[in-house]
Amino acid sequence: MSNIIKLMASTCWGLGLLPKAPGTWGSLFPLAVVLGCGQFGFVYPWLPIILLCLCAASSLATISLFPFYSKHFGKNDPPQVVSDEVAGQSLALLAMAWIVPETDVSVPVWIGLAAFAFVLFRFFDIVKLGIIERAQSLPHGWGVLMDDILAGMVAGGFILLAIQFI
Repeated sequence: MSNIIKLMASTCWGLGLLPKAPGTWGSLFPLAVVLGCGQFGFVYPWLPIILLCLCAASSLATISLFPFYSKHFGKNDPPQVVSDEVAGQSLALLAMAWIVPETDVSVPVWIGLAAFAFVLFRFFDIVKLGIIERAQSLPHGWGVLMDDILAGMVAGGFILLAIQFI
């Protein structure tokens, strides 16, 4: 695999190379996928499948490309690598992927849930409470990935809870 492909895969096709807050840029990709799927009616059963595939592919990229990006950027967890944010954000959004806009909830509520999942994931990814912070000490790409996976799971849990009150 060429270095340019490795760079593009680990930076979510260059989103992590954008100035200021690369993790937020990377997290916007799954949100854009969700909103696009909602706009074009690809919700159930396609959206859960798409998000699971996005999570799996970006997790695989984060773990397997660790030797490349840690050497390329000179850090074990460089901010430019946002494939881990893509995986975690996909999990947070997965919690609402079974809800169909206009059938289960109104479109504004559905969009609000997606935005809330985005905000919650970014909060837990940045603040890194408890086990989320400890997960960063795992070796190699696992530490890069697992804090985001856990942040996505926690954010998704809050989304599931919010859905119960809708």
